[in-house]
Amino acid sequence: MILVTGGAGYIGSHVVRDLADKGYSVLVLDNLSTGHIEAVDKRATFVCGDVGDSKVLEQIFTTYSIEVVMHFAANCLVGESVVHPLKYYHNNVAATICLLQKMIDYHITNFIFSSTCATYGIPKESTIHEKLPTKPINPYGISKLMVETMLANLSEINDFNYIALRYFNVAGAHPSAEIGEDHNPETHLIPNILRHLQGMTPFIEVFGNDYETPDGTCIRDYLHVLDLSEGHILALEYLLQQQGQKTAEIFNLGNKQGVSVLEMIHLCEQVTGAKATVKLQPRRKGDPPQLVASSKKIQDLLGWAPRYDIKATIETAWNWHQQYPNGYK
Repeated sequence: MILVTGGAGYIGSHVVRDLADKGYSVLVLDNLSTGHIEAVDKRATFVCGDVGDSKVLEQIFTTYSIEVVMHFAANCLVGESVVHPLKYYHNNVAATICLLQKMIDYHITNFIFSSTCATYGIPKESTIHEKLPTKPINPYGISKLMVETMLANLSEINDFNYIALRYFNVAGAHPSAEIGEDHNPETHLIPNILRHLQGMTPFIEVFGNDYETPDGTCIRDYLHVLDLSEGHILALEYLLQQQGQKTAEIFNLGNKQGVSVLEMIHLCEQVTGAKATVKLQPRRKGDPPQLVASSKKIQDLLGWAPRYDIKATIETAWNWHQQYPNGYK
């Protein structure tokens, strides 16, 4: 059985559905603080609880035979992490320590970690690869790098195998439009643009237009959530195949092309046929000018490659927002 922490969240719920589609037995642990029970695939077993609750973890590990833990449960807002750093160190680091300790106690040795490109900080190279220095500039990125460091330490002294996946910007929804992206508050660019183009907000905010980029706005690498999910499935299969061999890997997951904020607004206008009203705001603290991935390592080792281009990604997100204009509620 695969334990998916945070499996009621945006990314976790898509991975759970993919796992179920591929015949895996899945147990979801989520406290529903930001996730949605409606997003959890009915084929999965669901436990409502906190990943930092040792009693809940003991109940799970004594009741179920867990082969691999996929860890998505975390806070993930850069801006919020700057304002409330202790929240991020508590939920992202301390709770993960509890999870890892219980895994060691119950001899569960395979771990897939949801990490982030925020671990790189502001890289000097235009395309980011895994050998670049990690110098995060916000507590969110620091918290994820702290967990990566713990995983490396555990792997050195224990029979413990892990793969950390550093995401870039994740977007889109399931093609069925049955599950998608629903955060409160919503801080991600594409859903905020689409909500605005639906007429649900009076304008779309652009934070900074004076960066050293062609149009002055931040550039990001956007990856469809199902391409991200496929990366997790391949990582899972790789771990299971490596029985008896030490595995400690870090992979980027991105689309290898950058899209600026203004370019993304124009692309969303093309998909929806609506016109956006843009309101310029000052830069946000902790926002690097450009983050674009090299995913060559995971392509070479695991055969992963993205299937969705940016327009198809927007289209799936738009279909979801049309079906669920107010989210799961």
